[in-house]
Amino acid sequence: MDWKLELIVVPTADVERSKTFYNEQLGFGVDHDTRISDDVRLVQLTPPGSGCSIAIGMSEMEPGSLKGLQLVVPDINAARDQLVERGVEVSPVQHHDGTGMVDGPGGRWNSFLFFSDPDGNSWSVQESPADE
Repeated sequence: MDWKLELIVVPTADVERSKTFYNEQLGFGVDHDTRISDDVRLVQLTPPGSGCSIAIGMSEMEPGSLKGLQLVVPDINAARDQLVERGVEVSPVQHHDGTGMVDGPGGRWNSFLFFSDPDGNSWSVQESPADE
């Protein structure tokens, strides 16, 4: 039996601001934007090429409390350039040297960058070698 992760709820304070960030700055596609009531709006977005989506607008978690979400890309430098071009505050490319994170790319599977959404939910992006 396959167990597929399909949706992650990201706690946000302002649905419209978060939708704009994830859609326009990160390039996530908007799957649906549903107003359930005057007070409840649910937006589902999916990163390009991903089988897992995020949902904003319905969470019991404190906005900004989600830490360590991770995306994987084939080219970390191109991903960083795209984020910077879209106005995302992003770290330099970094790698783990055995004692902690240091600036510069690392070896296979060891190049990362980091950013946070407007609420402070933190994300990392890891480079996946193109031949895997």
